[in-house]
Amino acid sequence: MPEEDKPGVVGKHVYGNLYDVDLSIAADEEKLKEVVKEAAALGNMTLWDLRSWSFGGEKGGVSVVALILESHIAVHTWVEYRYATVDVYTCGEKSDPFRAFEHIVKALKPKFYTFNYADRSSKPQIHQMAQH
Repeated sequence: MPEEDKPGVVGKHVYGNLYDVDLSIAADEEKLKEVVKEAAALGNMTLWDLRSWSFGGEKGGVSVVALILESHIAVHTWVEYRYATVDVYTCGEKSDPFRAFEHIVKALKPKFYTFNYADRSSKPQIHQMAQH
């Protein structure tokens, strides 16, 4: 099969920063794990493993990393700053990282947030430089 006819990998990467989040979720490791599990299910992802860590101290927070069959979900919070980062990366056409990201944002209730998307597919829209 010629290279151009081979099906490519469909990669979707959604990530963002959440500001002035709800600490009742952001500081609670068990609640945040549940939010990430729900996000994976809503995004039609297959949860493979879920790990979490709670960090104390002045700049404490929680990190939750979900290894999904399609790739990963990562949420990191900084309680002192009421700040969180969310990263959802999936491969395949059936998963919906946008829906997973949206669920996590709704749960953390930020006053405002940034949203970024990157096409991580093996056959992206490529822009070539003009030859001089």
